[in-house]
Amino acid sequence: MLLNVTVTPAAEKFMRRIVRFSGLPAGAGFRLLVSPGGCSGYNAEFSAEAAPQPGEQALEVNGLRLFLPAESRLLLDGVTIDFVDTPTQSGLTFANPNQASCACSSSGASEPGVTRIDVGAIGRGRPPLPPQAS
Repeated sequence: MLLNVTVTPAAEKFMRRIVRFSGLPAGAGFRLLVSPGGCSGYNAEFSAEAAPQPGEQALEVNGLRLFLPAESRLLLDGVTIDFVDTPTQSGLTFANPNQASCACSSSGASEPGVTRIDVGAIGRGRPPLPPQAS
């Protein structure tokens, strides 16, 4: 399946940073698991990984390896992945021109489609910080 997904320069920069600071060897990539849900229609989890898992497709974006499970590939077809950084939120966004935006206010998010950043995905392979003196 040829995937039609657009990754903006801001999203690419974010993904590269996650992989670079993961401590994994060269050739590592950004694993993106997308599932239906949320106000924007997408929930996402991500991590830096040394290699794709069985059944995942490796997509090259300007030399960045993006690992996508089958379900993610289906959901991301035709979608633009972006990264937003505002004073109140920071995260990946998913814009699907074929899907109407949600007008709900129950999500609590000021910007639909923003995915929380899991700090644990950034610090993989790094030693824990020493305790702070009080």
